[in-house]
Amino acid sequence: MTVRIGIDLVCPDEVRESLSIHGERYLERIYTREERVDAAGDPARLAAVFAAKEATMKALLAGEQPVDWRSISVRRDPAGRASVRLTGTAHALARSAGVEALSVTLSHNRHLAAAVVVATKADGDDEGRGTR
Repeated sequence: MTVRIGIDLVCPDEVRESLSIHGERYLERIYTREERVDAAGDPARLAAVFAAKEATMKALLAGEQPVDWRSISVRRDPAGRASVRLTGTAHALARSAGVEALSVTLSHNRHLAAAVVVATKADGDDEGRGTR
């Protein structure tokens, strides 16, 4: 099994600033409707979701390939555990990379939001990148 890891850190103040400057346009470009409802406008929670999207792109080795932000959806189950669901361009990228599963963990406070995403795929499909 091959594992790829993506990590990202986001300052909630940067999200707060984007909201102040771009408002609803920023929210609609980056976040799914479900993510916006779940975050309830809290910049720290939005920052954690943004970090998860960035970490997912890193784990998928998106590089120069354009990926629609909303094709990566961060969800929470009733117990609060996060998961990532891919659609559209992100789903196509994961399929072409042979990714079988994604795991995500999020953390945030007033000053920093973090996310780590682990992508797993079958052996022999790592193109020389990743860890065995």
